[in-house]
Amino acid sequence: MLVRWLLAALHLLAYGFALASILRRTWALRRAAVPAALRSVFRADTRWGISALVLIVTGLMRAFGGYEKGADYYLHEPLFHVKMTLLVVILILEVPSMLALLRWRAAVRNGVPPDLSKARSYARYSVIQTVLLVLMVFAATGMARGVGLPAGVV
Repeated sequence: MLVRWLLAALHLLAYGFALASILRRTWALRRAAVPAALRSVFRADTRWGISALVLIVTGLMRAFGGYEKGADYYLHEPLFHVKMTLLVVILILEVPSMLALLRWRAAVRNGVPPDLSKARSYARYSVIQTVLLVLMVFAATGMARGVGLPAGVV
């Protein structure tokens, strides 16, 4: 019971940290016209990555680790599939930004000015990710309330 509660709390807190981090990264990317502005981008990106990792790990533990309703429940829950689809889209959208930020970090480390011409594009990806993250919360809360399940299944 205590582990279930702690996993649920960590999972929910990770949503909040993820939302704050992705919003901060969006804001920082919009202002990243010069390499000196990248410190805040890198910090926000690191926080976003850590919170996403916590979300994924705690989510997997809750869904498939025997701490919650069980894999059979989740795999037959339509909103779980919506939530996982949103997660996959978020991760796909993360790939270009992640690769660019890795290049930018390497360039800064090597004393070379990075090409920041696509920073605003990556900020737009982050805006989309923010919306998808909020939709994941709606899917999760709907799932917790039995929305979308046939009557009597909950």
